[in-house]
Amino acid sequence: MASSTAYAQRDPMLKKRDDFEDILEERRNSSDLRYALKCYTPALYKGVAPCKSSMLKSMVLQSDQLHYVIQQVSKETGRQTDNVQEEVSAILDEMAHSLQLSTVRFFAFTLSKIFKSLFKSIRVNEEGIQRLQQAIQDHPVVLLPSHRSYMDFLLMSYLLYTYDLTLPVIAAGMDFMGMKFVGEMFRMSGAFFIRRSFGGNKLYWAVFSEYVKTMLKNGFAPVEFFLEGTRSRTSKSLIPKLGLLNIVMDPFLKGEVFDVHVVPVSISYERILEETLYARELLGIPKPKESTSGLFKARKVLSEDYGSIHVYFGQPVSVRSLAEGRVNRCQFNLVPRHIPGRPDEDIHSFVNDSAYKLVRAQEDNMVLKPWVLLASLLLQKQAAGQEQGTALDELTAQAVWLRDLSRQYGAFLHWPDQMTPSEVVSSSLSLHRGLVRTCEGKVQLALEHEGGAVGPQSAAALEEKLLSQAVIVLSCASYRNQALHVFLRPALLASAIHAASSNQKQEVFNSFSFLRNMFSNEFILCPGATVQDFEEACYLLVKTGTLQVTQKEVLVNERGHRTLAFLVSMLDPFLQGYQVVCRFLCEEATETLTEKQFIPAIRKFIIKHLLAGRLRYAEVLSSDLQKNSLAAFLRLGAVEKIKGVDQETLKVNAAMVNSLEDTLGGKLPTQKAVVARL
Repeated sequence: MASSTAYAQRDPMLKKRDDFEDILEERRNSSDLRYALKCYTPALYKGVAPCKSSMLKSMVLQSDQLHYVIQQVSKETGRQTDNVQEEVSAILDEMAHSLQLSTVRFFAFTLSKIFKSLFKSIRVNEEGIQRLQQAIQDHPVVLLPSHRSYMDFLLMSYLLYTYDLTLPVIAAGMDFMGMKFVGEMFRMSGAFFIRRSFGGNKLYWAVFSEYVKTMLKNGFAPVEFFLEGTRSRTSKSLIPKLGLLNIVMDPFLKGEVFDVHVVPVSISYERILEETLYARELLGIPKPKESTSGLFKARKVLSEDYGSIHVYFGQPVSVRSLAEGRVNRCQFNLVPRHIPGRPDEDIHSFVNDSAYKLVRAQEDNMVLKPWVLLASLLLQKQAAGQEQGTALDELTAQAVWLRDLSRQYGAFLHWPDQMTPSEVVSSSLSLHRGLVRTCEGKVQLALEHEGGAVGPQSAAALEEKLLSQAVIVLSCASYRNQALHVFLRPALLASAIHAASSNQKQEVFNSFSFLRNMFSNEFILCPGATVQDFEEACYLLVKTGTLQVTQKEVLVNERGHRTLAFLVSMLDPFLQGYQVVCRFLCEEATETLTEKQFIPAIRKFIIKHLLAGRLRYAEVLSSDLQKNSLAAFLRLGAVEKIKGVDQETLKVNAAMVNSLEDTLGGKLPTQKAVVARL
């Protein structure tokens, strides 16, 4: 195994990051109407003329690839080509954007008012904007923003309009089309609508991919989509979806364009508009359907304070340079370009690796606010049973310790240096007063405690109380999760040291490798990078004086115990979550259990154990954690999907699930057997 000295060459503390400018400052000091009606003349790709949506549709309909697929579908189904052509036109009409500058100006005016009401500041790295401006003129551009809020795509278009850049065309889910009036307004501001799933519908896929590629190849506008596919309800990055990334890389791979530049964008909210909505969704309370009336009911949020937003436009990533030495494009010369084909294993692996790198780039440029650190500390204290709260000065001292540690790990932390630490902490607690309370100088999560209840409570009342507490805990966890990418690799190593039966380096590495593999559905862990991640973790923990790592041993320094305890506690809710899923699968899973029944059944199981005091973390109620753990057990072969007449059922390999549970709990007699299996 290589030593961690190689990692020192790219110490995360040495990263150069741009400065920010507040775009709302000018909006507060000048006319919103003048801003909305300003002269807007963005520079386009190689000076191409703007393209009307009707012209774009006709270019798509005339494409060789679409004609080829229409002929194929006609032969396979026996339908007339005219009939198939009509279906193609209908799909395109349903999908296509119809960008109109008048609608964009309306949104520019309206959003100025809304943003000034909701946010203290919207800070943007202007060097990133300059890089993007150059990229748009030189290459077809794809924008990949992180996705934590419905606000994301409105914010992106608002920023590009503010800086006189070409407005993006944005891939949006069909659920927005159900919003009368607003859905059409989104369409006229650049959204194109795609179905959430279209399975084996060859015709739909052909129209969709040709529509995106036509816009991209001709450089009519940057194409924007969310690599994670949907909003993250937990503020963790989601495992990337590859469909659209495959489509936008295709013109380069087939030699139709010289290069495509992909720009990761990191959007960081100090306070998320949907925070309690997300927590309720994770507890199984369904999200409200998107509707115009729902939008107007949401106007009450305008009276709230949501702090600041930081938007960081990352370095444009050249697909050409990503592919160098990885992809042999000669294979695409063997088949005419217009004949669609599934990407082979090499291409799939290249696109998958690229997707992970791009999500990591988003994570690296996420700006963390002080509340993220405070939420991490308060959750750990709550789980440890400190119900009386923590003295404000003690919490402040711990937050300063964690601030310094996270900076050494390379966190992009926005900690106002002009304020004293106690002012920073008090300001953060005030902004998030719905989640915390301060009483007699003690700070704790805003949970109801037993003192409020008189006499025995019914099972239903106890469950309701538990779920209302879980809303607070999951809301806080979503802020803690924003920092997970900073602490993840050191936390995996800390947990591996905690679980390993000796301080032998190979033993610790085996334990690290097992945990990393287990959690690869939960966190962004690049495929095939286990050794690099281990080296990174060793380097960071040695650098901060927590460990000594020799050729054969991993030793904990005396002053390293505090850091290790914090890191182990960061990962502990996930470990317990996966362990409780193992328990459920062994004790309660029946032969007729389906994937659809899994979440309600395990939720019931977890509630029973939480109420009995057998579990420490209300976080294990998160449906996201439960789905990810099931996906991991399916991937590892501990659970198998069995096709039935009507539906698939889940078949549990009880011996393997028991073995995994033991290993997750640090019972290591089974360690080598499990690692061998993985």
